[in-house]
Amino acid sequence: MPPEPEPDHHPSAGLLEAVRRHPSGVLLAAQLLAVLAYPFADANTAGRAFLGAMGTGVVLIALWAVRRTPALGWIAVLLGGPAMVFSVLEAFFPDSDGVVLTSALLHAPFYFYVSYGMIRYLFHDDRVTTDELYATGAAFTVVAWGFAYVYVACQAVWPGSFVGAGGAEAHRFFDLLFLSFTNLTSVGLSDIVPILGHARSLVMVEQVAGVLYVALVIARLVGLTVARAANR
Repeated sequence: MPPEPEPDHHPSAGLLEAVRRHPSGVLLAAQLLAVLAYPFADANTAGRAFLGAMGTGVVLIALWAVRRTPALGWIAVLLGGPAMVFSVLEAFFPDSDGVVLTSALLHAPFYFYVSYGMIRYLFHDDRVTTDELYATGAAFTVVAWGFAYVYVACQAVWPGSFVGAGGAEAHRFFDLLFLSFTNLTSVGLSDIVPILGHARSLVMVEQVAGVLYVALVIARLVGLTVARAANR
C-alpha cells in the first residue's frame, strides 16, 4: 500500500487554525488595530472610506465571534447587517446628521448584544478556554465601542452634550471613543466633559457598567478557583 500523505504542517495552516479556534482573540485584535488606525485615517475621504471598511470588517468579525456564544446569532445578524451598510455611508457622509444618528442607533445595540453573548460565553461552563480569555478582553472593548456610539447619538440629538478642552461642541467618533474608554476603565483621563443632563446620565451608566464588569470577571475567576479546590 502506498504511504499515507503526511499532514500539512505549513506555518500558514497553523495560523489559520489558531484564527479559527480563537475568534474572540481576532475580534479583540481587530478593535485594537482600529483604535490605532483612526488617527492616521480620519483626515480625508480616502481615510474615512478605509475606516468605514474597517468598521464593516470589525462588525463581520464580531458576528463570526458571537456565533460561538449562547447568544442568538440571527439577532446579531439583523443588527449587524444594517450597521455594516451605515459604516460605509458614514465614511462618505460624515456631516449628515441623519446618517450619523442612524449609524449610531444601529451600532450601539449591536455591540451591546455582542458583549452580552460574550459574557454568557464566559459563564456557560466551569472551565476557561483560551478563547474565553480573549473574550474577556473583547467583551470589554465591545462595550466601550457600544457606549461611544451611544455618545454619538446623544450628541446628534442634544447638540452641545459634550465639551472639549478646546471648547468644541461637536466631537468626532474617535474623541467619544476615547471618552468611553476612559470612563469604562475609570481612569478619568479624558479632556471631554459631559455638560448636559442626558450626557451625564449616560456617562454615569457606563461608569457603573465598567465597575460591574470587573466585579463579574473577578467573581467568575474566584468561583472557578474555589470549585477546582473543592473537587481535588
